[in-house]
Amino acid sequence: MDSENREPVPRVIRNGQQKSGWKILRTRIILSIIAGAALSAAGFYYSLRHVPLGDLAAYMGTVDYWWIAPAALLGLSSFVIRALRWQAILGTSVRLPFGAAYHPLMIGFMINSVLPGRVGEIARPAIIRKKENVPFSLGLATVGAERMLDGITLVLLFTWMSSAVAVDPDMEMSVRGHYVSGEVLENLASGMIVVSIVLLALVAAMNIRAVQRLLKRAVLGIPGLLAPEGARRERLREKIFVPAAHIIDHIAAGLSLLRHPGKLLVCCVYSAAIWLSQAAVFYIAVLGSPRISITFTQSTTVFIIVCLFIILPSVPGFWGVWEAGGVFGLALFGVPATDALGFSLAVHVVLLFPVMFAGIVSAVVTGVNILRAGYGGRQKNS
Repeated sequence: MDSENREPVPRVIRNGQQKSGWKILRTRIILSIIAGAALSAAGFYYSLRHVPLGDLAAYMGTVDYWWIAPAALLGLSSFVIRALRWQAILGTSVRLPFGAAYHPLMIGFMINSVLPGRVGEIARPAIIRKKENVPFSLGLATVGAERMLDGITLVLLFTWMSSAVAVDPDMEMSVRGHYVSGEVLENLASGMIVVSIVLLALVAAMNIRAVQRLLKRAVLGIPGLLAPEGARRERLREKIFVPAAHIIDHIAAGLSLLRHPGKLLVCCVYSAAIWLSQAAVFYIAVLGSPRISITFTQSTTVFIIVCLFIILPSVPGFWGVWEAGGVFGLALFGVPATDALGFSLAVHVVLLFPVMFAGIVSAVVTGVNILRAGYGGRQKNS
């Protein structure tokens, strides 16, 4: 139909459509807020049921609360830096705005706080696949690159700590059913070193073009071993092994940080800032705790020990092993176990609960189904 003869759409209909669209949007916002509030209540209950509330309440009565707000804000700021780092790692392959990296990251860490198995690490690439059309395998590889940077930073901090503080390998204690000792600490550090070396070797290997070609050639050669020539082999190749070869490309792209020295340096600076800012949260909490008197170096040592102990299997949110690590670390500086437990619980709450709340807000803002994201969703492609 010629545009000159087309009848204009009546203004009344357009206004009606706008009003209808606004009603739908308003309904969705209200439902998202209600769902977020319900999930928030459930998440906090699920986390708090692992907390010895009597010990926490007794200790919190001694805290100077003027220090709580800056500690919580500094803890949250470390996640802004994490989002910037993930955005930079993703930037070697795809360009995403800050919000597209920040919201999935906060949702992922919130999920780690309420669900077992660190499934929040799987949720992040699942969310950006759905929201930004980033291949799942590429997103997952960038999370692996993050863990490599975190592992290397933690190993360097532990090396510094070992030179500054002597930890007796025979020192041991049991905190609420969790056994901790100097030997366990050394084993965890050794395991972290091994994992970091393996991840670094994987990243380095996937940055070698010849290795990528060799892996793809091996994958694409499998159909010839499974089926004779013909339609069946071709179907296998097209349906399974060609997509698998594309996944290798995605993983290589996600781990391509070593081919970008400038971005690698920026990500290393971000990693140092992340860990030092969280260590600073410990020290700010010390300043607000009359019963605890340790230096910044000593509080950083306690933080490093806690980070090593939360590698151990635990309930969601690391309740139990976090406090065990805190009690063990503070015992090195003569802090009584009762005060150390209360302090560790308080710092844990200050660091964890704002992250949970921010993650729920991000889920409401982006309209992400948290439970489905928490289990990775159903990936139709990689």
